[in-house]
Amino acid sequence: MATQRAAATRHDSSELIPRSDQPLPTGPDKVVAVRAMFDTIAPNYDKVNRIMTGRLDVRWRRTTVDALGLAPTSLIADLAAGTGDLVYELERHGMSAVGVDLSMGMLSAAPRPFPRAQGDAMALPFPDGSLDGVTCGFALRNFESLPPFFEELARVLRPGGRIGLLEVGQPSNPVLKFGYEQYFGRVVPRIGAMFSDARAYAYLPRSVEYLPEPDETLSLIGAAGFDRGHHRQLSGGIAQLFTATRHRG
Repeated sequence: MATQRAAATRHDSSELIPRSDQPLPTGPDKVVAVRAMFDTIAPNYDKVNRIMTGRLDVRWRRTTVDALGLAPTSLIADLAAGTGDLVYELERHGMSAVGVDLSMGMLSAAPRPFPRAQGDAMALPFPDGSLDGVTCGFALRNFESLPPFFEELARVLRPGGRIGLLEVGQPSNPVLKFGYEQYFGRVVPRIGAMFSDARAYAYLPRSVEYLPEPDETLSLIGAAGFDRGHHRQLSGGIAQLFTATRHRG
């Protein structure tokens, strides 16, 4: 009976995810769609991720934590923490980490316990200036709006605190870009349909349209109270990493 209820819940949630013939949602509708999508795909999220990226996502998360340049014992919040991959990587580096995610389904699907809370990245449950760093993996395109998100990061970080924001990218090499677009737009949805939810994994490639250009993203980060902003392409540009430091003044 419990299994039947869980399956019915996932089915109901998937109905909230826009179909390929529907426009991408904005505002509060986007928040509802994103929560529904991740609640739906949570049970097999890690498996599909590893298949889709050939385990490159593991390397990208390690690079993100290294790029923070923070000392062990630093206190870090990982946003859109999902099943805890970045939290585990932060802990392997000796840091104290807490994960925050909008989707309770994702947090509940974690393979082992970690400090976590369900919450909205636009209103984080941390006091002003209380964190040494913030990480976020593959979620910039899922937030309702980026300027208030970056402002919220600035609020919770101490002066000199660091951010590491990992996201999908767009290769600059034309041949690599063409192959990547074919893979992300055609193969990824099929993998998702095979192991998880077809509608969700058709939406994911489309969600890249939400992302501003890297220079614009860096400008938004700077305007929110950060300096030393840096954009880095990973694995030929199929992923990208933004880092920056909270103003000391």
